[in-house]
Amino acid sequence: MKPSTSHWGAFSAEVDPDGRLRVEPHPADPAPSPLLGNLAAALDHPSRVARPAVRRGWLDHGPSPDDRRGRDEFVELPWDDVLDRLATELDRVRTRHGNQAIFGGSYGWASAGRFHHAQSQLHRFLNTIGGFTASRNTYSNGTSSVLLPHIVGDTHAVLRQASTWPTIAEHTELLVAFGGIPEKNVYVTPGGVTVHGTPGHLARLRARVALISPLRDDLPSTIDAKWYPIRPATDTALMLALAHTLVVEGLHDKEFLDRYCVGYAEFERYLLDKDPNWAAGITGIPAADIVALAREMAAKRTLITVTWSLQRTEHGEQPVWAGIALAAMLGQIGLPGGGFGHGYGSMGDVGDTGPELPIPHLPQGTNPIDEFIPVARIADLLLHPGETYDYNGETRHYPDTRLVYWAGGNPFHHHQDLNRLRHAFTRPDTVVVHEPHWTATARHADIVLPATTALEREDLGSGRRDTHLIAMHRIAEPAGEARDDYAIFAALASRLGVAEAFTEGRTARQWLEHLYNGWRGEPSFEEFWANGELKLPPGRNHHTLFADFRADPNAHPLKTPSGRIEITSTTIAGFGYPDCPGHPVWLPPTETGPLWLIANQPHTRLHSQLDAGETSQAGKVAGREPVRLNPADAAARGITTGDIVRVFNTRGACLAGAVLDDALRPGVVQLATGAWFDPIDDHPTGPLCAHGNPNVLTADIPSSRLSQGCAGQHAAVDVERFDGPAPRVRALHPPVRETAFRRTAQR
Repeated sequence: MKPSTSHWGAFSAEVDPDGRLRVEPHPADPAPSPLLGNLAAALDHPSRVARPAVRRGWLDHGPSPDDRRGRDEFVELPWDDVLDRLATELDRVRTRHGNQAIFGGSYGWASAGRFHHAQSQLHRFLNTIGGFTASRNTYSNGTSSVLLPHIVGDTHAVLRQASTWPTIAEHTELLVAFGGIPEKNVYVTPGGVTVHGTPGHLARLRARVALISPLRDDLPSTIDAKWYPIRPATDTALMLALAHTLVVEGLHDKEFLDRYCVGYAEFERYLLDKDPNWAAGITGIPAADIVALAREMAAKRTLITVTWSLQRTEHGEQPVWAGIALAAMLGQIGLPGGGFGHGYGSMGDVGDTGPELPIPHLPQGTNPIDEFIPVARIADLLLHPGETYDYNGETRHYPDTRLVYWAGGNPFHHHQDLNRLRHAFTRPDTVVVHEPHWTATARHADIVLPATTALEREDLGSGRRDTHLIAMHRIAEPAGEARDDYAIFAALASRLGVAEAFTEGRTARQWLEHLYNGWRGEPSFEEFWANGELKLPPGRNHHTLFADFRADPNAHPLKTPSGRIEITSTTIAGFGYPDCPGHPVWLPPTETGPLWLIANQPHTRLHSQLDAGETSQAGKVAGREPVRLNPADAAARGITTGDIVRVFNTRGACLAGAVLDDALRPGVVQLATGAWFDPIDDHPTGPLCAHGNPNVLTADIPSSRLSQGCAGQHAAVDVERFDGPAPRVRALHPPVRETAFRRTAQR
C-alpha cells in the first residue's frame, strides 16, 4: 500500500493483480470520509479520456465561434499533432488579439496535490507566455469575500481563523445555526484532511442548537436541537425580527455597540417596523417562537453561525451582514463561545484546531494582464464582450475572449443556468480542456487533453489546518495516454520558446524536492518520502475570533475605515447599489414558484468529482440524481418514492429520481449539485438534462452589484411525474469510440 491524500482525506492504496483498487483510510483518522469509495472510478472507468481528442468542426474549419460545441463528435489524434496545433492557436490569439483575449479558467478541485495543482500549473504557464484574463473569488464564498472587508476588515480571519470547536464546546450555551451545520460538508477541505476532527467535536457539543433551515438534516440528528423550518431565502427577515425584539425589550448591549461598532443608530431606525409578526408572514416561523428565541439568545452565551450556502443566493450579502449585526447587538463578539461564525459545516477546516502553516506550492509568477472577472460571471464574459459591469465600487468591462483554457475544473458543475452557459461556450474561437474524464466541460471543448488523476503521479499533499504533509506516491500507471498537466504545459512551453522559464530545468520529481527543501530542511526529502508523511506541529485548541479586538479596540483595530464593526458602511452606501445599500436590509427574492428548490452540496461526492464512483452511483434513484420532496407535496402531484420526475421552470428541466422525506419543510425540494450534465436537446417535452443536474434550473444572476457572487443555491421550480420512456443517461460514456486499456499492478 502506498500513501496519498485527497480533498476528503488521506489514505493508502494499491492496485491488485486483477486491476482493482484497494483503499485504506489513514490510521489516525477517527472519521474517514465515505467519499473514498469513489476513488476506483478515477482509474479505468469508461468515462476516462484515453487519448488527445479534437472536435470535428474545429479540426475541419479552424478556430471560430461554433454552436456545434457540445453536440459534435471528436477525433483522436497523436499528442505531437495536437500540441503543435494548440501552440499555433495560442500564438495566434496572443499575437492578433493580445493576452487579455485568453481566459484562464481552472476553477476546480482536480487534486489535493500542491505541485500538480491544476490552477497553479495553468496560471504559471499562461503568465510565462504573457498573461491572461483571470477570475477572482470563488463560487463557495465569493459574496462574503467582498462584503467582509467592508464590515469587519478581514475575510481571512472570519473564514480561516474562526473560534475553535473546543472553545465552542466548552463555552457556548446556545448555538443559533442559520443554515445549520451540515455534517456531510465537514469531510472536505482543499488539500485534504488527515484527521477529521469536526464530527467528534459535533458529538461532544453541549450547547442547545437552534437549527434554522428548511432541511432538518442540516444538523446531525444526535444533537440537541430545536428545528425552525424557515422558508428558503428569508433568513435575513428572521434576523431583523430577532434584532427588533432585542431593541424593544432592552436586551441589546448598548455599551458594546457604542465602543466597538459604528452605524448602529441608523440600523436601529430601520428595525422599527421589522417586528416578529412582520417576519412570521415572510419566514413561516411563528412570532412567539421568534420572541422566545431572541430572549434566550440574550440570556445565554450565544454563537450565531451562518453557512456559506446563505450567501450563495440573490442578496446573499444580507444574511451575513445581518448575522454580524445581530451578534454585535448581543455584545458577545470576542467572548469565548459567543459572537459570530461563518462557514461552520461548510468546510472541514472551519473551527478546526490544526496548525495554520504555509504549505509548499508551485509559484505561479506574475500576471502582466490586469483584467479579471468575478468567477461566477464567466457566461457574461463570453456573451457580452466590451460591456461594463459594477463590482465592489468599480466599473469594469468584459474583455473580448477568443480562447478559453480550462484545467482541473468543471464549470458545467459550478455554474448556473447551464443552457445559457452552453450558448456562451459557442462564442470563443477555441476552448481547450485538460480532463481525466469526459465531463460536460470536455464535451463542450475543441481540444481535450487527457490528464492524469492524483493516483497516477507523485505530489505533496496537505490541506488548510491539516495535521500532516502527505507524500503522495503514484498508485497506478496513467490511463491510456494521459499526461500530467506539468508535462503538457512543458511541451507547449517548449513549442512557444519559453521552456526554461516555465520548467526552470526541473522534472516533476525535482520540483517536489525543490519545493520541500525550500520549505523545510529536516527531515530530508528522502526520509520524508520513504516515511510517507510528516506530522506537522500542533495548532491551538482554544481560539476566539476577534478576542484581541474586544480586549482593546484601540490597540487592535479592525481593518475597516473606522477600525470598528461597520453595522452601517458609508463606503458601501457610497457605491449607490440599490441591491446592497449601506446596512443590512430585507430584500425579497425576485422570483417565486410553486416549490422552492435547494441546490446544495451532495453527500455522495465532492461537487461533481467522480460522479462515476461507487459511492456516488449507489445514491442514484432510477439511475439519476435523487430529488427529495415533502410527502404532502409529492401526494399533491401523484408522486411516490422511486418515480422518475421532471423538475422544471422557465430556464430548463431535468429528470431525477423521487425520494419522499418529511425532513424537508413543505413547499421545498432538494436536489444536490454535481450530477454530470447530460443534455437532451430534442426531447418531446423540451430540452432537459437526463441525469438530474439542478443548474439547468438555477438563475445566472449575481448576488448583487457589490460582489457579483454566485446565486445558485435556490430556484423556483415545479415537479411532475415523468410518464413514458425516459431517455438513457449518457453522461458516463465518452463521445468518441471507447478504447480498451489495461493497467499494470504497482508492485
